[in-house]
Amino acid sequence: MRHPIRRAKTYYNNMMLQTKFTITHLLITTIPMLVMFLFFYGKLYNMVLAYTVRSEQTASAMTIPQIDLLIDTILTAQKDLEGHPYYRKLFHSRDYRTADPLTDSADAIDFCRLAEKTIDGEYITDIRIYMDLPNSQPIFYKKDTRRIFRPMSEARGAYWHGIFQGNRSYSSLFCPEFYLSPIEVKESGDMAFITKASIPYNEDLRTCYIAIYYSKAPFTSLLKNNLSRDTSVAYIINDRDSTVATSNHGLAGIYHFSYGKVRDYFMSSDNFIMKKILGEDVYAGFYHIQKTNWFMVAVIPTKSIIQKSVLIVIGFFFIYLICIITAFLIATKLSHSITNRISSVILQMSRVRSGPPTPLPDSVYHDEIGGLIDTYNYMTRAMNQLIAEQNKAAEDLRLAEFHTLQAQINPHFLYNTMDMINWLAKQGRTDEVSEAIVDLSRFYKLTLSRKETLSTIADELEHANIYVRLQNMRYHQVIDLVNDMPDYMMDCTIPKLTFQPVVENAILHGLLEKIPKGGTIVITGWLEENAAVILISDDGVGIPEDKLSGLLSGKGTSKTGTNIAVFNTHRRLQILYGPEYGLTYNSVPGKGTEVELRVRTAVIP
Repeated sequence: MRHPIRRAKTYYNNMMLQTKFTITHLLITTIPMLVMFLFFYGKLYNMVLAYTVRSEQTASAMTIPQIDLLIDTILTAQKDLEGHPYYRKLFHSRDYRTADPLTDSADAIDFCRLAEKTIDGEYITDIRIYMDLPNSQPIFYKKDTRRIFRPMSEARGAYWHGIFQGNRSYSSLFCPEFYLSPIEVKESGDMAFITKASIPYNEDLRTCYIAIYYSKAPFTSLLKNNLSRDTSVAYIINDRDSTVATSNHGLAGIYHFSYGKVRDYFMSSDNFIMKKILGEDVYAGFYHIQKTNWFMVAVIPTKSIIQKSVLIVIGFFFIYLICIITAFLIATKLSHSITNRISSVILQMSRVRSGPPTPLPDSVYHDEIGGLIDTYNYMTRAMNQLIAEQNKAAEDLRLAEFHTLQAQINPHFLYNTMDMINWLAKQGRTDEVSEAIVDLSRFYKLTLSRKETLSTIADELEHANIYVRLQNMRYHQVIDLVNDMPDYMMDCTIPKLTFQPVVENAILHGLLEKIPKGGTIVITGWLEENAAVILISDDGVGIPEDKLSGLLSGKGTSKTGTNIAVFNTHRRLQILYGPEYGLTYNSVPGKGTEVELRVRTAVIP
């Protein structure tokens, strides 16, 4: 047995170097990939299935809030119309017996202008009010009102009108396209939200319908974007088992779930579940759309997942073939590089004069050249390790000081806030306690939501707003916070908890020391070359000159209170950006204080 092994070893050692490199690299490339393929092949389908379902769940969870936002836009438009004086006078007043006196009123014209302004032409496409009044009414042909107010005869042929007539309990209705008449779809829009109202006329109540027409295109676009493949489908149905919108009409008909089943499935599970439709297994997810009687259904046929698994296997083989060809080319190139190895070592060593040493690729062979490369690489790694350890020690020291300073601020704010909540609780003001806890929870959620130590100016402004709301609960709404920050600065980065200590100091040592207590804090900012400048000003009692000089130097600053928080904030900015950045205080006793925060300009991508 030893002789065949010895002969094979001798035969291999006698091969040309190019042949050795080719065989070695092909084996190194082929064997691990082949083992990996055999190991994962049996689990491939389950992996693709889990990934696909998880992707659809994530996409659906992101789609539903956007659909809710579209619905809120319609409901907001309806509330804006209902809030107009003319609307209230027309549909809620019982002080007149005929609608004629209102048709020429300035309120009617202003109401029509509000309706026209609400129509954006892209989503909200039209607004009409159908009134069961004689067609001779001036409101139907006057130039300023005929665009909005229409006779009931124009609505009687629509399916939605029949629904209202058949069920008197309906007060509002979200209408898909086929609920509308062809004329409505052509002239007004392909979907509508219709509410029912009544108007007194000749000692009688006449029915009116307020119709807000809107486009189905945003819903269709959201449903299509919700899908990761063409073989899946997403659609919306209402309680009359009608399809409101869909990403694919054909697939929505094939994979249709009745409204009753969708509602039952939604109540029983909030994840994708496997169901069988027409003998085919599918994964389906069900989501309720708030403020409507709609459900969104997302369906993934299992056959599409199988097809994807097959495509992955085919792709794997193509990648495998490319790797083999690449390995062959690399082996061929390496055979021609032997004579260049010594020159490479000399060139690499000469570069140490102008920068840190860079290691060479490890040598496969243990000859003299290989020993030289190994020795050089060992020396290079040792030197680079020492450099890296020195740099890391300096960076760790800088970050340690930064985090220590920041940790001194967070407990400070928490202590003050919890003290205020305790004070409210002792007074039995439970609603305000709940509001304070919600604000405090939101504050720390924003603060701890990222691992990074930086935030945006927009988030810092929200921190400050939360803090002021909490203080106003305690001091009876005597503090006004005015945000005058330009929109283009909202995404600039800034260390977390930068604004709040300054605002806290302004309140406790500025506004609350006035008689009577209270005042205004204004936050604004601007951009300069390589710097963002934020100005926080108040109209409090100001800071005496002797205290102002030691506020940012740390001299005479106690280890507790807002002074140490301000000093720490100043130190954090200097540690992060340099000594030319940080806080600058300007104060006039009796008139107020201005605090200028200067940081390096940056925007979170």
